[in-house]
Amino acid sequence: MQLYFAPNTISVAVAIALEEAGQDYEPIRIDFASKEQTGAAYAQINPKGRVPALVVDGGILTETGALLEYIADISPDAALRPQDPVLLARMREVMFYLASTMHVNHAHKMRGARWASERSSWKDMQKMVPQTMSASCDYISQFGLRGPFVLGDEISLADCYLYVVCTWLEGDGVTLSDFPKIQEFMAAMEARDSVRAATAKGML
Repeated sequence: MQLYFAPNTISVAVAIALEEAGQDYEPIRIDFASKEQTGAAYAQINPKGRVPALVVDGGILTETGALLEYIADISPDAALRPQDPVLLARMREVMFYLASTMHVNHAHKMRGARWASERSSWKDMQKMVPQTMSASCDYISQFGLRGPFVLGDEISLADCYLYVVCTWLEGDGVTLSDFPKIQEFMAAMEARDSVRAATAKGML
């Protein structure tokens, strides 16, 4: 497998899951500074011009949630996805919230042009980021984390996803000390070999 990623982006969640699952993969860095993601070469990999993209035997897969689920499918022994249907739904509840709400809140800081053409609107979006990301942290603290991890004591796909989002919080103006459960979660993740491996590879 080949994983197209950019450092400190949500694509790193896929790398963490691959490390958790013990899957071999080749990380291929996309340089956002030179806008490599919008170039013709990368368009052949992912025409959306975003990361992650995962090259597998059956073709090229995109979208973080889909790639995480694929990793769970091919790595059943890693137990990154619960068998209980209620726990499974709770895991996906957090993942879908991260994709639809918290990641979007973060994107308003630098990607305002996706939603508005006036620069003044971009500035308004940027001003809201500390507030909206803090509100998301409050939600995750109260309802997303049921223990050290999303589902309690056992790690799941949602934790790979949540951890990377949490690495953005300080840069988004969130006061982490206001959210001790998130601090504890981040410390638990940073103690794992998967996160250490991704860090050693220059992904975080």
